[in-house]
Amino acid sequence: MEVFETMNPPEQEAQPVTVQIPVESPARKLRESASLPPPDPNIKRALESTGRLPVGEYRYQMSDVLALAIQSGASDLHLRVSEPPIYRVDGKLIRAEGPPIDSDEIFNLLKAFTPEDSIQTARDIGQADFGLAFEHHRFRVNIFRAQGYWGGVLRRIPEKMPQLEDLLAPQIFYEFTRLPRGLVLVTGPTGSGKTTTLAAMLDRINSDRSDVHILTLEDPIEFKHPRKQAIVTQRELGTDFVTFADGLRAGLREDPDVIMVGEMRDPETMEAALLAAETGHLVFSTVHTIGAKDTVDRIINAFPQGYQSNVRAQLASILRGVISQSLIPKASGKGRVAAFEIMVGSPAVANLIRENNTHQIPGVLQTHSKDGMCTLDQSLAERYAEGLIKRSEAVERAQDIKELTKLIETTDQKRMYK
Repeated sequence: MEVFETMNPPEQEAQPVTVQIPVESPARKLRESASLPPPDPNIKRALESTGRLPVGEYRYQMSDVLALAIQSGASDLHLRVSEPPIYRVDGKLIRAEGPPIDSDEIFNLLKAFTPEDSIQTARDIGQADFGLAFEHHRFRVNIFRAQGYWGGVLRRIPEKMPQLEDLLAPQIFYEFTRLPRGLVLVTGPTGSGKTTTLAAMLDRINSDRSDVHILTLEDPIEFKHPRKQAIVTQRELGTDFVTFADGLRAGLREDPDVIMVGEMRDPETMEAALLAAETGHLVFSTVHTIGAKDTVDRIINAFPQGYQSNVRAQLASILRGVISQSLIPKASGKGRVAAFEIMVGSPAVANLIRENNTHQIPGVLQTHSKDGMCTLDQSLAERYAEGLIKRSEAVERAQDIKELTKLIETTDQKRMYK
């Protein structure tokens, strides 16, 4: 439990009110970065030639397991008791050929690359997050306890800096990168590519704007931004600062122009991010929500009821955009492509937020395409029209199946008359 000052409701003009809001209980000391030595050369050659881990009496070595993740192009690696290593490739889970991992072996695998303080954190609160370097690759790691057993999931961070062109990003994304101030949010479930989209937008700023200092607060650092036009400072949760809110407060004293906050996960971080945007900074962040309306509601409802009208007014004045995205398997069967719901902080949207009429936001998205807005269904129909995704995949992710069906049928009719 932490105590911090929040904004006064309009009816209270006197002293700031101190409110107790539960927040995460992070470790109060910084940790060292984790790394792992390279795999045995013989094992690596076998992996590259066969694409399989050795079987039989072989006991897993963490370096070999990670080498297979890299060789197979996996985005995620799952380690759990009574299963062999499991890899996610193009969105599908694939079990490695090999024996199941037993309860003693899994702890030894995790201990091979996990800092001791992270092991202790997982013992104390059930899970821990950190970054891992392996050869020239990086992974985002979560270790956890489940039903008395250890487990872990490692997400591979792509080596290549993503580009907006590669993401088939619409023009409004480029316009977001040229904003002088305000708040831009990228939302979606875990694994929807939020970090990739943010990295691509920051890289565009780094390439185009020589007059800015970009400060990132990440958990962990994923894409390392090279020196281009801007000044870039990247800080990592746990190794460089204790909480996102602490990092944000300190960051405001580091002369930033653009701030990227890895995730707005608690009221304290949300308050600090809103303040940063309100005081003239361009702030990018992520929220684990689906859709612009739910994102706005999530932020407002995170605060005590007596302060929500102030938050609503503040958000209406600083919110410049919400990108909600989903990754869909490509029709070719190789790779995935993003579809987006996009809300732009236009005067109409700002008024809906201010007047507590967020339920009308989906209608605005549908009718204000000239401002760069679109619904997820419109984006899915566009991806289908481009031949990038199958009709069944689009329908599976539709917000309004009837509306999406109309859009797809229009596309099919145009194809018939070509």
